[in-house]
Amino acid sequence: MQKQSRTSQLQGYLEDYHITVTDEMAHQLIRHLELVIEKNKLMNLTRITDPVDGIVRHIVDSLLCVPSIHQFVGSSYTFVDVGTGAGFPGIPIGIVDECTGVLIDSVAKKVRAVNEFIGELGLSTRLKAEHTRAEDLARRDSGQYDVVLARAVADLGTLIEYASPLLRTDGHLLVTKGRISDNEVQRGIATGKLVGVSYVQRKTYELPLDAGHREILTFCHDHPSTIKLPRKNGMAKSRPLVP
Repeated sequence: MQKQSRTSQLQGYLEDYHITVTDEMAHQLIRHLELVIEKNKLMNLTRITDPVDGIVRHIVDSLLCVPSIHQFVGSSYTFVDVGTGAGFPGIPIGIVDECTGVLIDSVAKKVRAVNEFIGELGLSTRLKAEHTRAEDLARRDSGQYDVVLARAVADLGTLIEYASPLLRTDGHLLVTKGRISDNEVQRGIATGKLVGVSYVQRKTYELPLDAGHREILTFCHDHPSTIKLPRKNGMAKSRPLVP
């Protein structure tokens, strides 16, 4: 499949979710995917290396949260992408919206690769990748962000605890998951009550080509935390507030 048909295919998939991207945006989104696939020959960034599969499971999957972001904060905002991996969803979000963002990951070589992608795509004035933990970023940038994004990187309660000290008042956390148990959702909501974050909504999607089920859960930082955050590094995972 040639690049032109790939961009057209991408735009068609996104239109099905009422997400519109320009031709230029679509070309950049495809270019990011190409950079990831090429870099993956040298280092392990993703198990998804087929371009068509990547369009669905990386790009479309990343952009499913855009309608929810626009619903609550508009199209100009600051964000943190927790556990960015190969730059998803942070780079696609940065391509389609006039936003500024920090893409964090605990693996240094992935961060170096993502910064290469950001430079190649001409996004370095608005996006940067950092080798850091969510807790350390919160100590530096407490309450500085409108949006925190997390795409299937940890238990919901852990992600809510990570997000709370990063978000400004009325900022939003959007978590993308595959199928999520009711128990995990309830533990997440209970954690949120402790750390100042309230449940807002849950949207469900089916990816194109029968590529899987997705759920996007949205939370708002709308009341004070009862616990001093961030806790010591690793505690959100090893000692969850709501087991």
